[in-house]
Amino acid sequence: MSPAIRRSDSPGIRRRSRQDRSRRWAAALGVGALVVAGGGLLAGPARAMATASVAVDFPTHCIPPAIAGIPPIDGTTSAEITVDNAAPKVGDTVTVTYTVVKPAASNPVDLALPADIMTPTGKVTVAGAQSAAVTVAGPKKNAPVPGKGAFPSFSMTGTFTVTAPGEITLSPGDYNIHTSYIMELDTPCTVTDPPAPVSRTIIATDGGGQVNERAIQLSAASGAAGDQVAVTGSKFTAGAAVTLAGRAGDAMTGDTATVMADESGAFTGQLTVSDPATTGIVAYEGAGWDAAKGAGPQAYTVTGGGGEIPDGSQKLTSSVKAGTLSMTQAGDSVELSAVDFGQGGASTGALRTVTVKDFRGGPAGWSLTGRVTDFKGPAGAKIGAAALGWSPACAAKAGSPSTCAAGSQGSVGSAGATLASTPDGAFTGGEFTVDARLSLDVPAYSAPGAYSGVLTLTLT
Repeated sequence: MSPAIRRSDSPGIRRRSRQDRSRRWAAALGVGALVVAGGGLLAGPARAMATASVAVDFPTHCIPPAIAGIPPIDGTTSAEITVDNAAPKVGDTVTVTYTVVKPAASNPVDLALPADIMTPTGKVTVAGAQSAAVTVAGPKKNAPVPGKGAFPSFSMTGTFTVTAPGEITLSPGDYNIHTSYIMELDTPCTVTDPPAPVSRTIIATDGGGQVNERAIQLSAASGAAGDQVAVTGSKFTAGAAVTLAGRAGDAMTGDTATVMADESGAFTGQLTVSDPATTGIVAYEGAGWDAAKGAGPQAYTVTGGGGEIPDGSQKLTSSVKAGTLSMTQAGDSVELSAVDFGQGGASTGALRTVTVKDFRGGPAGWSLTGRVTDFKGPAGAKIGAAALGWSPACAAKAGSPSTCAAGSQGSVGSAGATLASTPDGAFTGGEFTVDARLSLDVPAYSAPGAYSGVLTLTLT
């Protein structure tokens, strides 16, 4: 008796996402629905008054890295925005701190996450008397997250210059979590129904004198060393040459570019940021930085390393390209032993060896399952699919990061059973051989003749 083996392999492999794998991958990256929010109402000018910072909730939509192969994450987090000056004058610089107090998700698996793998960046929406999107950034610092433990709180800071008197509201905006664990990955999160509620309200007064209204916004608040960031400016001198530059604290870096303001004083330019010490980006008119003729700094963080190359040295760069999950088999037909009419019993054989290669290089494991059709015989006779049983075996090639677990001995049936699998983990992959002893329980008085069924294997 010969059950034909039908492969379900790349590109024919049906890759099914599994909910628990999604949760574990998200946990391995140290990401979840980490969201921040604020709440409040704009007051009319006659009733303008500052309000204390409050922790509030709002929903966000987070997209895990493409390599994760999991759907977007939606959730709610409690967060708070604070300032260093609740009653600034026009022309003052205000520092804002955007703190995620209680993330929406916790680590759903037993795998512990190490310290200092997350670098957060984001935006704070300024509205009311003036409008702006202030970039904020946090340090690469977080406490270890134990298995099944809660994700830690984190803070991001940035600055803006007060340009008009009146009530100014501060609300959390979109943000990104950059993780440096196993590989460099980003998880951008957006406000589900913008704008988010207000978390802090301040009142600015007229300081008198001429106010510098120059302002800049960045296309991103972080990037790898050598990445370009788009800088958009407004209210500069029409036709002026504007220098874009990186800053490391109070010092300037060597990352600069020059753009020309148009007739309205606006511009858009690109700045390549290579210095890993960069904490912000400024734009200014003239030969050197002048706060009276410039804008910023807007917070910016360099992720993923970088740095200067010493004299007489050469920087060597290589990369490891992620592969695919695939399987091959040593044949597509199995001849089971014959049994005697009137006696029946076990018709036995061996599955053709299946080789699984997991060269993806990520944290996801895999599962190889099988299901079988009824065995059809002469003149409409059949033996049910539940009569086929197997005893699986699985072995990992030496050096494989993952361990292979054989499925349970028992009936295969039309509903299917697991032949072999590897678990999710911090880092998975390898090459594996999968075998199984097959046994078809043939009823004693089955009609004489050949019976055949199809065993389909699916790798996910």
